Amino acid sequence: MSFFNKMLASIGVGSAKVDTKLEKSSYAAGETIQGEVEVYGGNVEQQIDAIYLTLYTTYIKELDDHKYTAKAPIQKFKVSDPFVVNANETKIIPFSFKIPVDVPITVGNTQVWVATELDIRSGADSQDKDYIEIRPSKIAERILEEVQQLGFRLRKAECEQASYKYRQTYPFIQEFEFVPVSGAFRGRLDELEVVFISQSDVRADILMQVDRKARGFGGFLAEALDADETHVRMTITQNDLNSLGEQLRQTISRYS
Repeated sequence: MSFFNKMLASIGVGSAKVDTKLEKSSYAAGETIQGEVEVYGGNVEQQIDAIYLTLYTTYIKELDDHKYTAKAPIQKFKVSDPFVVNANETKIIPFSFKIPVDVPITVGNTQVWVATELDIRSGADSQDKDYIEIRPSKIAERILEEVQQLGFRLRKAECEQASYKYRQTYPFIQEFEFVPVSGAFRGRLDELEVVFISQSDVRADILMQVDRKARGFGGFLAEALDADETHVRMTITQNDLNSLGEQLRQTISRYS
């Protein structure tokens, strides 16, 4: 009977299972996640080599002119050393890890989740998936708020496959597309795109694409040639936050 149970456990029948329980379901980028991994023993004693938690996100990838949703790992964490779980035993392993500050925020169709993998020796691995909400970091939140204070409305936010012009840690970038609905830039710009190139706890590097509104034949020709678009790179630190709105206004005005 024991041999039969071991054989079944090796293909996942009656094997140990895993369930991750997070302290909460909503986090700001850069915040620390705390929780517990609960391991439930199956029908036989099993050796667990490790437990891994991986933070994943979705992004839009293009291949042969076809777009589809792909997933990408952001960071992987090992939360246990090897241990044995007995039949029908429950083990609880607490953990904590810091979310990278440059994790995408969950806006639009972008999803972020914690995937748990129970690495079972000579057995089928057990997995668990927990979706979480990610809010912007403090600096990113201020930048996005100040753009909207200038009269822009967020039209679209999406994680897309990173192109050659971005030097990224990940294979994707998150792009925020704004349209002017009031204020000085209405009628002057078609849209404003903001991309966070890199972030830390104290600074953010952003790339803004300022898309001017076409005027007359020359304007339409420039639009057709993408000559109406200007890419502007800015570095924003915590020391800039008090005057951030004016900095953004002056920079966008220079190219609009």
